Amino acid sequence: MSQQDELLASLPSQQRNRHSPSIPTSTFPSPQEMDPNLRHRHPPAPSSSSPTPTDPTTTTTTSSTPTPPRRARLPHLLLETLRILTSLLLLNSLLSYFITSDPIFWSQPRPWFLRRGPLTTYLFHGPLHLTDAELSLYNGTDTHKPVLLALNGTIYDVSAGRRVYGPGGSYHVFAGRDAARGFVTGCFVEDGVPDLRGVEWTYVPVGIPRFGEEEEEEGEVGRGKEGEGDGKGRGGEEEEVGKKEEKKKKKISPELKSQREQALRQARKQVQATIEGWGKMFRGETGKGYFEVGKVVREEGWLEKLPRREICAQAERGRPKGKEGSGRDAGAAYRGGA
Repeated sequence: MSQQDELLASLPSQQRNRHSPSIPTSTFPSPQEMDPNLRHRHPPAPSSSSPTPTDPTTTTTTSSTPTPPRRARLPHLLLETLRILTSLLLLNSLLSYFITSDPIFWSQPRPWFLRRGPLTTYLFHGPLHLTDAELSLYNGTDTHKPVLLALNGTIYDVSAGRRVYGPGGSYHVFAGRDAARGFVTGCFVEDGVPDLRGVEWTYVPVGIPRFGEEEEEEGEVGRGKEGEGDGKGRGGEEEEVGKKEEKKKKKISPELKSQREQALRQARKQVQATIEGWGKMFRGETGKGYFEVGKVVREEGWLEKLPRREICAQAERGRPKGKEGSGRDAGAAYRGGA
């Protein structure tokens, strides 16, 4: 018997009833009396054959917020990209306008496909293929035709400068022809031809001899003697006695040949740079309204049928002095003002 039961037995019956618990004593065993195996028993695992109960609340929540598929997000990404590009284009236009007064291109030349002249020409006419005779008809005398010129076989439309390239203009000599040689030498009247053979000598220093030329030096050839004649003896006519000086030639030294080769290589590069400088202007890359329209058609071997030319007097005078140096670009001033 426990101590509590003994205490209750010693009390009177009224007090015992007052202090006795109204709830019956639990019949469950104490934790010490419980089987340890029962205390650690786990709930049985659900059978694979039995259906798994589902929580309706969880099912409802999952089905109400489905994950959008990747295809559904694609239009949203495209719209965001378009919005960003539009904002950047608008910002570029505003900055370009306030800085250069050009709303888009920052005062840079527009590409040919954004200019009305080249675009309409290629869409409605296509590239032109003209002979030199046909090209001469587009020299600006006919106001219903564009003003064309050619440079090294490429035809350009310079109608935007009709006042300059048309009749009476300062550069009318260019119109209706391929004056590639004149663009290099600066002799636009004499060298208004497409033949560029030998034109590199415009940029070769004066001290470099051409091919076939030899250096000349002065020297003594011999001394005349008295009594030498044509068999007439002393009674004959006396021959002239004295020194006779003549010029004799010697071959070019290997060092000078090497200098000539180097000078010619440099001169050919400068010829190409000059032609390219004119080409950039006629393509409209310098901001002028000119553009390329086609090519000149020539028969095979046309260049060999033309006589070889020496550079004009103006180009000869403009050759650089000394064995080193660069020639003057005769067309630089024209490109700046045309």
